[in-house]
Amino acid sequence: MEILTTAAALQAHTENWRRTGQHIGLVPTMGALHEGHLQLVRAAAAECDVVVASIFVNPTQFNNPDDFRLYPRLPEADAALLAPAGCTALFLPSVAEMYPRPSVVQFNFGPLERVMEGEHRPGHFNGVATVVSKLFHLSRPHRAYFGQKDFQQVAIVRQLISDLAFDLELVAFPTVREPDGLAMSSRNRRLSPEARTLAPRLYQSLQAAAELIRGGQTPPVAVQAAVREQLGTVPGLELEYIAVVDAHSLQPLAGWDSGRPVALCLAAHLGGVRLIDNVVVGVKQ
Repeated sequence: MEILTTAAALQAHTENWRRTGQHIGLVPTMGALHEGHLQLVRAAAAECDVVVASIFVNPTQFNNPDDFRLYPRLPEADAALLAPAGCTALFLPSVAEMYPRPSVVQFNFGPLERVMEGEHRPGHFNGVATVVSKLFHLSRPHRAYFGQKDFQQVAIVRQLISDLAFDLELVAFPTVREPDGLAMSSRNRRLSPEARTLAPRLYQSLQAAAELIRGGQTPPVAVQAAVREQLGTVPGLELEYIAVVDAHSLQPLAGWDSGRPVALCLAAHLGGVRLIDNVVVGVKQ
């Protein structure tokens, strides 16, 4: 596995791979890798000739300076995990390399970004779209792999690909979970032992809410109230939002439309760590 630190180096490799007819898979990450990331890399290795994994903690998508500062950074350990998973090249740029000058272009995804993460993290998806666009241009992948844990991000990237006519396929993989149900996340490393014990309650609340939806009799507002009540008993947990939305448009639901999938998405702070999770469920016919 090669480690590339400059845009010019990545572009040179990309041109060579393309010229020789090799298919390129891209796995963008912010590092502190876990099994969820590695499953994406393995999938890319199975479907593509070349796999580029990027590790870049992108400052433009953080609206909380402390969150950016505390985000885990483990490049050596990450590199050791990537090679056995099938990674061909690790792109490990500096902030100055990715942003040689401040970005002026602003992305606006309309209703897609005015809910959930976008509502609570102003500017977040502009930062995501900016860095993802740069990575697409530099690596020119045939396929790009993202995890469904970041449900809204996948929708945003799908819109980005469509609107800017990027010639690539978006591959979204289901959320990978710990044995107790906690969604795998780089942020989990920051949880104290006590908080880690409590963290699976997030997924448990979503599972209970999904059962209410499958029944088809409980309105969305009552589903949200049930999650708030269940999580209100968890010591030290502050629920930021619980959203019941159309799984395609991400718009809040006032009632059920049989046959259309529903996404339950939440964000919460536990022991000073912000966690997100989601489940997608069908509505009873």
